[in-house]
Amino acid sequence: MIKKVVRNDARKTRHSRVRAKITGTKEVPRLNVFRSNNNIFAQIIDDEAGVTLVSASSIDKELKIANGGNIEAATKVGELIAKRAKKAKISKVVFDRGGYLYHGRVKALADAAREKGLEF
Repeated sequence: MIKKVVRNDARKTRHSRVRAKITGTKEVPRLNVFRSNNNIFAQIIDDEAGVTLVSASSIDKELKIANGGNIEAATKVGELIAKRAKKAKISKVVFDRGGYLYHGRVKALADAAREKGLEF
């Protein structure tokens, strides 16, 4: 019998490989991305303290996004996370793509955050 590969399990395996090498510190926290079919979420995390410093998502009321599962929504979330990071005096981060391909919504979020001043 052929076993079906669950795509999310493969993503979690890729993410664990990435997380073995990437950690966020207080000086250079980790920008983590999670995407579902309907929304996209971003967090800036200090792994040493185990604390989320800043977060943004397509669910946020201030963005007023009708469809959170597209590239335009990811771009707005990237801009918002960069704005909130600057407010929290964070300028440099390490990018954690969460096991997803650096393509589409993940790339749009990263590019928008870079344009608004986050360095990674």
